[in-house]
Amino acid sequence: MSIAPPAPAQGAVPIAHRSLAPDLARGLMLLLIAVAHAHMYLSGHQSGFRGYALDGSAVDRLVAGVQILLVDGRALPMFAALFGYGLAQLTNRRLAAGRSWPQVRRVLRRRSLWLLAFGFCHALLLFFGDILGAYGLVGLVLVGFVRRDDRAVLRAAGAGLVLHVAVVAAFGLLTVSAPKGDTPAAMADPIEATVMRLIGWIAMTPTYFAASVVSAFLLGIWAARRRLLEEPAAHRALLSRVAVGGLGAAVVGGVPLMLIDTQVWAPPTAVSVSMYVLHSLTGIAGGLGYAAVVGLVAGRTAPGPVVRALAACGQWSLTCYLLQSVVFVAVFAPYLGGLGPRVGDAAASGIAVITWLSTVALAALLAPRGLRGPAETLLRRLTYGHRAAKRSGRGAGHGN
Repeated sequence: MSIAPPAPAQGAVPIAHRSLAPDLARGLMLLLIAVAHAHMYLSGHQSGFRGYALDGSAVDRLVAGVQILLVDGRALPMFAALFGYGLAQLTNRRLAAGRSWPQVRRVLRRRSLWLLAFGFCHALLLFFGDILGAYGLVGLVLVGFVRRDDRAVLRAAGAGLVLHVAVVAAFGLLTVSAPKGDTPAAMADPIEATVMRLIGWIAMTPTYFAASVVSAFLLGIWAARRRLLEEPAAHRALLSRVAVGGLGAAVVGGVPLMLIDTQVWAPPTAVSVSMYVLHSLTGIAGGLGYAAVVGLVAGRTAPGPVVRALAACGQWSLTCYLLQSVVFVAVFAPYLGGLGPRVGDAAASGIAVITWLSTVALAALLAPRGLRGPAETLLRRLTYGHRAAKRSGRGAGHGN
């Protein structure tokens, strides 16, 4: 999930040469990912569309309401846009280094295939809601759009929105009609939990998750061609419109589902499912809005200690994302920490924030020394081969 400016270089860009805004966006996005995922490890409660307990305390419902408005379904498309942005920049960098398009396409497909494999392992060992597999799958299938013209990219993004609505509506109907069984988070047998995680991942990756990221992925490619996050000062007007419009749409579109999932409003099933679709659809706008906000902030902010720490977390985004799941399993799983059935949504979100802060601190300590995250290092080595990965890593020792 690396994002870097075009440069005639082989492999990944050294840490010292990376652009601030994309890394800062990923570092902040990981906070949203953490709080969006932590409550999915809880068990023992009947839950609503977004997985929050319907019988939670007043504080739990408040936290759930805020997250439904600002986090759920908003972080996933933001990450997807950054992923598309990164693939476009990787393409530009390798073409500038003299590689042909067929050579670059092979690299992009190999990288996406390995990302899909990472997602499989993540689901196998830790989390059925893995999103890496969806990004890898979308990268494999849509890699050709990195070279297509803007009109084709935008048309495909529109078609992706139609697909997204259809898939989310189907999952919404399934949520309200299917019998409620135990989730992997509720299973005390680790083997049984592993099997259920894989079943869930196999079912959701090519459908719900992939459909949720297609449009944002393609719009990320479109944005990368204009270097919106790398040259925010030149695009301030556009970024401002996306930020205000996207976040405004996300909040307004999220209010009905927030009222439903916090038990304030109980409309008929057809209305509930429609509001679930509206929440998810406007979440794409919200994800793009968040990315635009970070671009605007990065364009006006000197990189002080906090900004550098968040950017370091973004440089280690794959590692930090996986570390979140390691912590959540250790804390919440019945066969380990066992907090899953004993705490509510508010406590889970508090644990998520602490976990995210810990990963920020870890990355801030090690990234300035030129060290890349172990997951990033492995993905780069699998993508480029041992020699190319070693060459691209030499320049990283100069710090951030």
